[in-house]
Amino acid sequence: MSANAVVLTACIAEVHTLRYTPAGIPALQLVLEHQSEVQDAQGKRQVKMALKAMAFGALAERLVSQAVGSNWEFQGYLSNSRAGKSIVLQIQDFSQNLL
Repeated sequence: MSANAVVLTACIAEVHTLRYTPAGIPALQLVLEHQSEVQDAQGKRQVKMALKAMAFGALAERLVSQAVGSNWEFQGYLSNSRAGKSIVLQIQDFSQNLL
């Protein structure tokens, strides 16, 4: 079995309107921004990226009330968007990042 697990420290850059699936489950689309410095074979590298993310259920209801610009640690997995043209972080949990 292949692994697909992501832990990412990021700030909330955009929060879309809370919507509901046809089954009545809350769904929230967000954009997260990440910035870090990593060491690779070529030396230190600055990483800056924006990533689409989705949360469902109680997580969506908790996330919708968080401030844009606030920092969090997100756990989840990667999937294709519904259109299949981009990658989306499917959020399974999040906690406050105090850094």
